[in-house]
Amino acid sequence: MNARPPLRLDRRVVLLGGVAATLWSWRGAAAAVETPRRLTAAPAALPLARPPAAPTPLFAYDGTVPGPLIRLRLGDELRLRFANRLDAPTTLSFPGLRLANALAGVGSLAGPAVAPGSEAEIRAAPPDAGFNLYMPDVGAATAAQLASGLFGPIVVEEPAPPDVDLEAVVVLSEWRLDPAGRLSHDGPPTLIAAGASAAPQRFSAAPGARVRLRLANASAARAMMIAASGVAPLIVAIDGQPSAAFAPRDNRFPIAPGARFELIFDMADADVVFALRGEAEGEPDRPLVVFASADAPTPARPAFSGLPANPLLPAAIDLARARRFALTLSGGGDAPLAINGESLTDWSAKPQFAVPLGAPVALALANATAATQTMRLGGHVARLLHALDDGWEPYWRDILVVPPGKTIRLAFVADNPGKWPIASATPAARAAGLCGWFMVG
Repeated sequence: MNARPPLRLDRRVVLLGGVAATLWSWRGAAAAVETPRRLTAAPAALPLARPPAAPTPLFAYDGTVPGPLIRLRLGDELRLRFANRLDAPTTLSFPGLRLANALAGVGSLAGPAVAPGSEAEIRAAPPDAGFNLYMPDVGAATAAQLASGLFGPIVVEEPAPPDVDLEAVVVLSEWRLDPAGRLSHDGPPTLIAAGASAAPQRFSAAPGARVRLRLANASAARAMMIAASGVAPLIVAIDGQPSAAFAPRDNRFPIAPGARFELIFDMADADVVFALRGEAEGEPDRPLVVFASADAPTPARPAFSGLPANPLLPAAIDLARARRFALTLSGGGDAPLAINGESLTDWSAKPQFAVPLGAPVALALANATAATQTMRLGGHVARLLHALDDGWEPYWRDILVVPPGKTIRLAFVADNPGKWPIASATPAARAAGLCGWFMVG
């Protein structure tokens, strides 16, 4: 095999049609551990709109949006000193890491929020390798804080990462600006292009090079359909957990708010493009990331068979012993959003359900609203069940997409004690009533 190029870290921000993407990439071996000892949430300003508009006031972790990439190896301790320099309470939440309840950062449910001007020490060893996001989780205020720029990526490396030539970490988000360039939480996304590299962002890799793409949607509300062309990539992990390697249907896959996907592919002789799928009939796809085919070919590798399964997750779930629950999502229009008829903007005194530690759970989520609802399962990951309880999908999810008028069914083992959200992953819908929790232990 050809000699690998030296390690290189590259960070760039791309703005395309109201969607912002921040990209990190590595060539050669995995990057060194980068666990900041201090992380600060504070007001900031970035030049998002064209001049003469002033820089856009927003919130940021350490002055950047997204916040700095936190990278550590499985078994290492995550050590952060988190400072809140906002004028409102906030938390630092790691919803995909399956941390202990007291470290989950779910304000007022699993612990107090961090007051303005205060600091909190965070020390935890994530149990799983994977790619996730960190963000605030502070009740009704979450929507504005997330949409204002408070989000960032975290990677916990496997003990033996797959051998790749290029790794790219991409965080998608969405900006909505008024004509003066200020954040507007209403109205459609605004086309903004100043203050960033022209889209599409381009990387280069030799034909035959193996590429790992980690892709996350940090949007506060927008689901995004991603279309790949030039290669048939394999999805190898979803929502921070390894999956059976599979090719997405028609080379397209949807990324809901909060979701994370990892793909691996070998470069072809032509360019590989990942684009935002046009939403309306006749609307063209918009290229977001282009991997340009360049240089001499590299020797072919054996076909990639997938990442090792997480040994902490069960190979099977005993559905015969499962505790069974059903939640109905209702409302919309003139009616408040609700879970089983209860519309809450903060946590209720009682859980939607409670289970003993270690119990298998089968949960039905019925969507009686007129819109797709995206729910987050806190502290756990679940298998999506087939209709007749005769199997499950070959991946784990903590982001659950429920189409309008449909019911999805899932199963998980309640192995993380404490109070956990079962609430909308779209902060505005959660603040409008889709706010519930369950108890383990």
